[in-house]
Amino acid sequence: MFGIGGGEFIFIIFIALMLFGTDKLPEAARTFGKIMANLKHATNEIKTEIQKSADVQEISESLKQVTASFTAEVEKVKETVAVPKIDLGENVMSDAASSISHVKEDIEDIASGPIKRQL
Repeated sequence: MFGIGGGEFIFIIFIALMLFGTDKLPEAARTFGKIMANLKHATNEIKTEIQKSADVQEISESLKQVTASFTAEVEKVKETVAVPKIDLGENVMSDAASSISHVKEDIEDIASGPIKRQL
């Protein structure tokens, strides 16, 4: 049971008889049995709580993994769908200004050319 041999067990019973006497020994044995049952019940509760905690921990870890993979896939989709940003720096603005000035000159040439003479 607890690493106690037969001779040691009989010696313990003999000491218990001498300490408690024959009248109180059954009551002491019942009390000891109740204490052992409560101790066993408490250890079983602790084991189940630890098991539940471990299960919850595993579930939360797997949920984190699924969430991370889902987030990574969403980011990949965003990158493929994203519209490239237009750089509106000085080069683009100067190119636009020169294009506008060329169009303006072309319009002035057309207006001062043969069309204007006919009017």
